[in-house]
Amino acid sequence: MPWKESSKMSSRLEFVMLASAPGANIRALCRAFSVSPKSAYLWMDRYRQEGPAGLSDRSRQPLTSPNRSDAQLEAQVLALHDQYPCWGGRKLAALLPDGMAKPHHNTIAAILRRNGRRLVPHADVTERTHTRFEHEAPNLLWQMDFKGHIALTDKRAGRCHPLTVLDDHSRFAICLAACSGEDGTQVRTALTQAFLIYGLPQRITCDNGPPWGTSGHGTLSKLEIWLTRLGIRVSHSRPYHPQTQGKDERFHRTLKRELLDRSGFNTIDSCQSAFNGWRDQYNLIRPHEALGQRPPVTRYTPSARPFPSSLPPIEYDEGDDVRKVRRHGQLHFRGRDYFVGEGLLDELVAVRPTAEEGVYKVFFCERELRMIDLRNPG
Repeated sequence: MPWKESSKMSSRLEFVMLASAPGANIRALCRAFSVSPKSAYLWMDRYRQEGPAGLSDRSRQPLTSPNRSDAQLEAQVLALHDQYPCWGGRKLAALLPDGMAKPHHNTIAAILRRNGRRLVPHADVTERTHTRFEHEAPNLLWQMDFKGHIALTDKRAGRCHPLTVLDDHSRFAICLAACSGEDGTQVRTALTQAFLIYGLPQRITCDNGPPWGTSGHGTLSKLEIWLTRLGIRVSHSRPYHPQTQGKDERFHRTLKRELLDRSGFNTIDSCQSAFNGWRDQYNLIRPHEALGQRPPVTRYTPSARPFPSSLPPIEYDEGDDVRKVRRHGQLHFRGRDYFVGEGLLDELVAVRPTAEEGVYKVFFCERELRMIDLRNPG
Protein backbone atom coordinates (compact mmCIF):
# COMPACT_ATOMS: atom_id res chain seq x y z
CA MET A 1 0.00 0.00 0.00
CA PRO A 2 1.63 3.28 -1.07
CA TRP A 3 1.39 5.28 2.19
CA LYS A 4 4.18 7.84 2.61
CA GLU A 5 6.73 6.31 4.96
CA SER A 6 7.43 9.59 6.76
CA SER A 7 3.80 9.95 7.94
CA LYS A 8 2.28 6.52 7.47
CA MET A 9 0.34 6.43 10.74
CA SER A 10 -0.89 10.01 10.43
CA SER A 11 -2.00 9.41 6.84
CA ARG A 12 -3.92 6.32 7.86
CA LEU A 13 -5.53 8.14 10.80
CA GLU A 14 -6.49 11.08 8.60
CA PHE A 15 -7.98 8.75 6.00
CA VAL A 16 -10.12 6.69 8.41
CA MET A 17 -11.41 9.82 10.18
CA LEU A 18 -12.41 11.42 6.87
CA ALA A 19 -13.90 8.16 5.62
CA SER A 20 -15.86 7.67 8.83
CA ALA A 21 -17.63 11.01 8.52
CA PRO A 22 -21.33 10.85 7.55
CA GLY A 23 -21.80 10.94 3.77
CA ALA A 24 -18.09 10.51 3.05
CA ASN A 25 -17.19 9.52 -0.53
CA ILE A 26 -14.89 6.63 0.30
CA ARG A 27 -14.01 5.86 -3.33
CA ALA A 28 -12.88 9.42 -3.93
CA LEU A 29 -10.80 9.33 -0.72
CA CYS A 30 -9.22 6.09 -1.90
CA ARG A 31 -8.12 7.78 -5.10
CA ALA A 32 -6.84 10.82 -3.23
CA PHE A 33 -4.82 8.75 -0.76
CA SER A 34 -3.77 6.18 -3.43
CA VAL A 35 -5.09 3.23 -1.50
CA SER A 36 -7.21 0.30 -2.65
CA PRO A 37 -10.82 0.00 -1.43
CA LYS A 38 -9.98 -3.37 0.14
CA SER A 39 -7.23 -1.81 2.28
CA ALA A 40 -9.43 1.18 3.08
CA TYR A 41 -12.24 -0.92 4.57
CA LEU A 42 -9.68 -3.03 6.45
CA TRP A 43 -8.21 0.06 8.16
CA MET A 44 -11.66 1.46 8.93
CA ASP A 45 -12.72 -1.81 10.53
CA ARG A 46 -9.57 -2.02 12.66
CA TYR A 47 -9.97 1.63 13.74
CA ARG A 48 -13.52 1.01 14.93
CA GLN A 49 -12.39 -2.03 16.95
CA GLU A 50 -9.04 -0.89 18.34
CA GLY A 51 -8.77 2.81 17.80
CA PRO A 52 -5.51 4.36 16.47
CA ALA A 53 -3.50 1.33 17.65
CA GLY A 54 -5.27 -0.81 15.06
CA LEU A 55 -3.62 1.19 12.25
CA SER A 56 -0.07 -0.06 12.96
CA ASP A 57 1.55 -2.75 10.77
CA ARG A 58 1.12 -6.34 11.84
CA SER A 59 3.30 -9.38 11.29
CA ARG A 60 2.29 -11.54 8.36
CA GLN A 61 3.58 -14.65 10.04
CA PRO A 62 0.79 -17.21 10.45
CA LEU A 63 -0.47 -17.77 13.99
CA THR A 64 0.26 -21.48 13.65
CA SER A 65 2.72 -23.45 11.45
CA PRO A 66 1.67 -27.11 11.67
CA ASN A 67 4.07 -28.12 8.86
CA ARG A 68 7.11 -26.29 10.16
CA SER A 69 10.21 -28.40 10.71
CA ASP A 70 10.95 -29.40 14.29
CA ALA A 71 13.79 -27.82 16.22
CA GLN A 72 16.00 -30.93 16.10
CA LEU A 73 15.84 -31.10 12.31
CA GLU A 74 16.56 -27.39 11.94
CA ALA A 75 19.53 -27.62 14.29
CA GLN A 76 20.92 -30.59 12.32
CA VAL A 77 20.47 -28.82 8.97
CA LEU A 78 22.14 -25.64 10.24
CA ALA A 79 25.06 -27.62 11.67
CA LEU A 80 25.58 -29.40 8.34
CA HIS A 81 25.37 -26.12 6.43
CA ASP A 82 27.95 -24.52 8.71
CA GLN A 83 30.26 -27.47 8.06
CA TYR A 84 29.62 -27.63 4.29
CA PRO A 85 28.49 -24.12 3.27
CA CYS A 86 28.77 -24.77 -0.49
CA TRP A 87 26.34 -27.69 -0.55
CA GLY A 88 22.67 -27.33 -1.35
CA GLY A 89 19.53 -28.98 -0.01
CA ARG A 90 19.89 -32.30 -1.82
CA LYS A 91 23.38 -32.98 -0.50
CA LEU A 92 22.55 -31.83 3.03
CA ALA A 93 19.47 -34.08 3.05
CA ALA A 94 21.62 -37.07 2.10
CA LEU A 95 23.88 -36.38 5.11
CA LEU A 96 21.12 -36.30 7.72
CA PRO A 97 21.53 -39.11 10.29
CA ASP A 98 19.80 -42.43 9.75
CA GLY A 99 16.45 -42.56 11.48
CA MET A 100 15.75 -38.88 10.90
CA ALA A 101 13.08 -38.04 8.32
CA LYS A 102 14.62 -36.82 5.06
CA PRO A 103 12.80 -33.59 4.12
CA HIS A 104 12.48 -32.27 0.58
CA HIS A 105 15.46 -30.20 -0.53
CA ASN A 106 13.19 -27.14 -0.80
CA THR A 107 12.33 -27.56 2.89
CA ILE A 108 16.03 -27.52 3.74
CA ALA A 109 16.51 -24.40 1.60
CA ALA A 110 13.63 -22.76 3.48
CA ILE A 111 15.23 -23.64 6.83
CA LEU A 112 18.49 -22.05 5.71
CA ARG A 113 16.80 -18.88 4.47
CA ARG A 114 14.67 -18.59 7.60
CA ASN A 115 17.80 -18.70 9.73
CA GLY A 116 19.71 -16.16 7.67
CA ARG A 117 22.07 -18.61 5.97
CA ARG A 118 23.33 -17.59 2.55
CA LEU A 119 22.77 -20.15 -0.18
CA VAL A 120 25.68 -20.56 -2.61
CA PRO A 121 24.51 -19.81 -6.20
CA HIS A 122 24.21 -22.87 -8.46
CA ALA A 123 24.47 -25.33 -5.56
CA ASP A 124 22.89 -28.66 -6.53
CA VAL A 125 22.29 -27.47 -10.08
CA THR A 126 22.96 -30.26 -12.59
CA GLU A 127 23.49 -29.51 -16.25
CA ARG A 128 21.34 -31.76 -18.42
CA THR A 129 22.24 -30.55 -21.90
CA HIS A 130 24.18 -33.73 -22.70
CA THR A 131 23.31 -37.36 -22.24
CA ARG A 132 25.32 -38.76 -19.35
CA PHE A 133 27.63 -41.65 -20.22
CA GLU A 134 29.92 -43.56 -17.93
CA HIS A 135 32.06 -46.68 -18.20
CA GLU A 136 30.58 -49.73 -16.54
CA ALA A 137 33.38 -50.35 -14.02
CA PRO A 138 36.16 -48.46 -12.22
CA ASN A 139 39.59 -48.04 -13.84
CA LEU A 140 38.38 -48.65 -17.37
CA LEU A 141 38.98 -44.95 -18.03
CA TRP A 142 40.64 -42.17 -16.10
CA GLN A 143 40.23 -38.56 -17.23
CA MET A 144 43.27 -36.32 -16.72
CA ASP A 145 43.86 -32.59 -17.15
CA PHE A 146 45.26 -29.43 -15.59
CA LYS A 147 42.79 -26.98 -14.09
CA GLY A 148 44.50 -23.91 -15.53
CA HIS A 149 46.56 -22.09 -12.90
CA ILE A 150 45.96 -20.10 -9.74
CA ALA A 151 48.05 -17.20 -8.49
CA LEU A 152 49.78 -17.57 -5.14
CA THR A 153 49.64 -14.73 -2.62
CA ASP A 154 53.44 -14.75 -2.49
CA LYS A 155 54.40 -13.75 -6.04
CA ARG A 156 57.90 -15.11 -5.55
CA ALA A 157 56.39 -18.61 -5.27
CA GLY A 158 54.97 -18.39 -8.78
CA ARG A 159 51.72 -20.16 -9.66
CA CYS A 160 50.00 -23.41 -8.82
CA HIS A 161 48.73 -25.67 -11.61
CA PRO A 162 46.26 -28.21 -10.16
CA LEU A 163 46.59 -31.61 -11.85
CA THR A 164 43.41 -33.66 -11.66
CA VAL A 165 42.76 -37.32 -12.48
CA LEU A 166 39.19 -38.62 -12.19
CA ASP A 167 37.82 -42.14 -12.54
CA ASP A 168 35.07 -42.08 -15.16
CA HIS A 169 32.78 -44.68 -13.56
CA SER A 170 32.85 -43.59 -9.93
CA ARG A 171 33.89 -39.90 -10.18
CA PHE A 172 36.53 -40.81 -7.59
CA ALA A 173 39.33 -38.23 -7.57
CA ILE A 174 42.40 -40.39 -8.16
CA CYS A 175 44.81 -37.46 -8.02
CA LEU A 176 44.69 -33.78 -7.09
CA ALA A 177 48.27 -32.54 -7.21
CA ALA A 178 49.61 -29.01 -6.78
CA CYS A 179 52.21 -28.60 -9.54
CA SER A 180 54.48 -25.61 -10.13
CA GLY A 181 54.16 -26.05 -13.91
CA GLU A 182 52.48 -28.15 -16.58
CA ASP A 183 55.38 -30.39 -17.51
CA GLY A 184 55.65 -34.10 -18.10
CA THR A 185 58.08 -34.71 -15.23
CA GLN A 186 55.64 -33.48 -12.57
CA VAL A 187 52.75 -35.34 -14.21
CA ARG A 188 54.76 -38.56 -14.19
CA THR A 189 55.66 -38.08 -10.51
CA ALA A 190 52.02 -37.53 -9.57
CA LEU A 191 50.83 -40.48 -11.65
CA THR A 192 53.47 -42.75 -10.13
CA GLN A 193 52.13 -41.98 -6.65
CA ALA A 194 48.58 -42.66 -7.86
CA PHE A 195 49.57 -45.94 -9.54
CA LEU A 196 51.28 -47.15 -6.35
CA ILE A 197 48.03 -46.65 -4.41
CA TYR A 198 45.31 -47.43 -6.93
CA GLY A 199 47.03 -49.60 -9.56
CA LEU A 200 46.99 -49.13 -13.32
CA PRO A 201 43.91 -48.17 -15.34
CA GLN A 202 43.04 -49.62 -18.70
CA ARG A 203 42.97 -46.25 -20.45
CA ILE A 204 43.66 -42.58 -19.75
CA THR A 205 42.18 -39.76 -21.79
CA CYS A 206 43.77 -36.32 -21.81
CA ASP A 207 44.19 -33.17 -23.88
CA ASN A 208 46.19 -32.86 -27.11
CA GLY A 209 49.03 -30.45 -26.42
CA PRO A 210 52.10 -30.83 -24.20
CA PRO A 211 52.73 -32.57 -21.87
CA TRP A 212 50.02 -35.01 -22.96
CA GLY A 213 50.83 -35.00 -26.66
CA THR A 214 53.20 -33.25 -29.06
CA SER A 215 52.67 -30.14 -31.09
CA GLY A 216 52.84 -30.06 -34.85
CA HIS A 217 53.45 -33.59 -36.07
CA GLY A 218 51.20 -35.81 -33.94
CA THR A 219 53.89 -38.13 -32.62
CA LEU A 220 54.13 -39.63 -29.14
CA SER A 221 55.23 -37.56 -26.17
CA LYS A 222 57.59 -38.90 -23.49
CA LEU A 223 54.61 -39.18 -21.15
CA GLU A 224 52.62 -41.24 -23.69
CA ILE A 225 55.60 -43.52 -24.28
CA TRP A 226 55.93 -44.19 -20.56
CA LEU A 227 52.20 -44.92 -20.19
CA THR A 228 52.26 -47.15 -23.25
CA ARG A 229 55.19 -49.11 -21.80
CA LEU A 230 53.04 -49.66 -18.69
CA GLY A 231 50.28 -51.14 -20.83
CA ILE A 232 47.95 -48.13 -20.49
CA ARG A 233 46.15 -46.97 -23.61
CA VAL A 234 46.18 -43.20 -24.11
CA SER A 235 43.47 -41.33 -25.96
CA HIS A 236 43.08 -37.63 -26.62
CA SER A 237 40.00 -35.42 -26.53
CA ARG A 238 38.81 -33.78 -29.71
CA PRO A 239 40.33 -30.31 -30.17
CA TYR A 240 38.02 -27.54 -28.86
CA HIS A 241 35.63 -30.15 -27.40
CA PRO A 242 36.14 -30.06 -23.60
CA GLN A 243 32.94 -32.11 -23.13
CA THR A 244 35.01 -35.16 -24.15
CA GLN A 245 36.36 -34.94 -20.60
CA GLY A 246 33.12 -33.61 -19.18
CA LYS A 247 33.38 -35.28 -15.78
CA ASP A 248 36.83 -33.83 -15.14
CA GLU A 249 35.68 -30.41 -16.36
CA ARG A 250 32.73 -30.63 -13.95
CA PHE A 251 35.15 -31.62 -11.19
CA HIS A 252 37.17 -28.50 -11.95
CA ARG A 253 34.11 -26.27 -11.46
CA THR A 254 33.35 -27.94 -8.14
CA LEU A 255 36.95 -27.51 -7.03
CA LYS A 256 36.87 -23.85 -8.01
CA ARG A 257 33.58 -23.08 -6.26
CA GLU A 258 34.18 -25.02 -3.07
CA LEU A 259 37.90 -24.39 -2.51
CA LEU A 260 39.80 -22.15 -4.93
CA ASP A 261 37.33 -19.25 -4.83
CA ARG A 262 37.17 -19.38 -1.03
CA SER A 263 40.84 -19.66 -0.09
CA GLY A 264 44.22 -18.13 -0.79
CA PHE A 265 47.56 -19.95 -0.81
CA ASN A 266 51.06 -18.58 -0.49
CA THR A 267 53.08 -21.68 -1.44
CA ILE A 268 52.75 -24.87 -3.46
CA ASP A 269 52.94 -26.86 -0.21
CA SER A 270 50.02 -24.96 1.30
CA CYS A 271 48.06 -25.64 -1.88
CA GLN A 272 48.78 -29.36 -1.63
CA SER A 273 47.74 -29.45 2.02
CA ALA A 274 44.41 -27.83 1.19
CA PHE A 275 43.96 -30.09 -1.84
CA ASN A 276 44.47 -33.19 0.30
CA GLY A 277 41.78 -32.19 2.79
CA TRP A 278 39.27 -31.15 0.14
CA ARG A 279 39.91 -34.29 -1.93
CA ASP A 280 39.16 -36.48 1.09
CA GLN A 281 35.92 -34.61 1.63
CA TYR A 282 34.99 -34.94 -2.04
CA ASN A 283 35.77 -38.67 -2.24
CA LEU A 284 34.55 -39.84 1.16
CA ILE A 285 31.73 -37.52 2.26
CA ARG A 286 30.32 -35.29 -0.48
CA PRO A 287 27.09 -36.74 -1.98
CA HIS A 288 27.13 -36.86 -5.78
CA GLU A 289 23.83 -36.51 -7.63
CA ALA A 290 24.90 -38.80 -10.49
CA LEU A 291 25.66 -41.49 -7.90
CA GLY A 292 22.29 -41.32 -6.16
CA GLN A 293 23.63 -38.80 -3.59
CA ARG A 294 26.37 -41.19 -2.48
CA PRO A 295 30.06 -40.24 -2.28
CA PRO A 296 32.41 -41.51 -5.02
CA VAL A 297 34.22 -43.92 -2.68
CA THR A 298 31.09 -46.09 -2.57
CA ARG A 299 31.56 -46.93 -6.28
CA TYR A 300 35.34 -47.14 -6.53
CA THR A 301 37.72 -50.07 -6.05
CA PRO A 302 41.46 -50.02 -6.84
CA SER A 303 42.73 -51.69 -9.99
CA ALA A 304 43.92 -55.30 -9.90
CA ARG A 305 46.88 -54.32 -12.10
CA PRO A 306 49.80 -53.33 -9.82
CA PHE A 307 52.39 -50.72 -10.70
CA PRO A 308 55.60 -52.57 -11.69
CA SER A 309 58.89 -51.84 -9.98
CA SER A 310 60.49 -51.46 -13.44
CA LEU A 311 59.16 -51.03 -16.95
CA PRO A 312 58.38 -54.37 -18.57
CA PRO A 313 60.42 -55.24 -21.67
CA ILE A 314 58.90 -54.54 -25.07
CA GLU A 315 57.92 -57.72 -26.88
CA TYR A 316 57.10 -57.94 -30.57
CA ASP A 317 55.94 -60.79 -32.78
CA GLU A 318 58.48 -63.14 -34.26
CA GLY A 319 57.95 -61.90 -37.83
CA ASP A 320 58.38 -58.22 -36.97
CA ASP A 321 61.44 -56.27 -38.10
CA VAL A 322 62.55 -54.62 -34.84
CA ARG A 323 64.54 -51.37 -35.14
CA LYS A 324 65.92 -48.83 -32.67
CA VAL A 325 64.92 -45.19 -33.16
CA ARG A 326 67.97 -43.06 -33.85
CA ARG A 327 68.83 -39.35 -33.59
CA HIS A 328 66.09 -36.84 -34.40
CA GLY A 329 63.46 -39.57 -34.09
CA GLN A 330 64.51 -41.32 -37.31
CA LEU A 331 63.93 -44.96 -38.18
CA HIS A 332 66.28 -46.49 -40.78
CA PHE A 333 64.57 -49.07 -43.00
CA ARG A 334 65.47 -50.41 -46.41
CA GLY A 335 68.14 -47.77 -47.02
CA ARG A 336 66.02 -44.78 -46.03
CA ASP A 337 65.24 -42.79 -42.86
CA TYR A 338 61.65 -42.30 -41.69
CA PHE A 339 60.56 -39.92 -38.94
CA VAL A 340 58.60 -41.56 -36.09
CA GLY A 341 59.04 -39.02 -33.27
CA GLU A 342 61.84 -37.52 -31.20
CA GLY A 343 60.30 -38.84 -27.99
CA LEU A 344 61.05 -42.39 -29.16
CA LEU A 345 64.84 -41.90 -29.18
CA ASP A 346 66.54 -45.24 -28.33
CA GLU A 347 63.19 -47.04 -28.11
CA LEU A 348 62.52 -50.23 -30.06
CA VAL A 349 59.82 -50.16 -32.74
CA ALA A 350 58.49 -52.86 -35.05
CA VAL A 351 58.10 -52.62 -38.82
CA ARG A 352 55.29 -54.96 -39.83
CA PRO A 353 54.27 -55.85 -43.42
CA THR A 354 50.68 -55.35 -44.50
CA ALA A 355 48.58 -57.25 -47.03
CA GLU A 356 49.77 -54.81 -49.73
CA GLU A 357 53.10 -55.50 -51.34
CA GLY A 358 55.70 -52.90 -50.36
CA VAL A 359 53.52 -51.31 -47.65
CA TYR A 360 54.54 -51.54 -43.98
CA LYS A 361 53.23 -50.23 -40.68
CA VAL A 362 55.42 -49.05 -37.82
CA PHE A 363 54.37 -49.89 -34.25
CA PHE A 364 55.55 -48.94 -30.80
CA CYS A 365 54.17 -51.67 -28.54
CA GLU A 366 50.55 -51.77 -29.78
CA ARG A 367 50.49 -48.15 -30.95
CA GLU A 368 50.58 -47.65 -34.70
CA LEU A 369 52.96 -44.80 -35.51
CA ARG A 370 52.99 -44.43 -39.28
CA MET A 371 52.93 -46.23 -42.63
CA ILE A 372 55.86 -46.81 -44.97
CA ASP A 373 55.11 -47.21 -48.66
CA LEU A 374 58.16 -48.40 -50.56
CA ARG A 375 56.23 -48.00 -53.82
CA ASN A 376 56.25 -44.27 -53.34
CA PRO A 377 59.83 -43.22 -52.57
CA GLY A 378 58.87 -39.56 -52.39
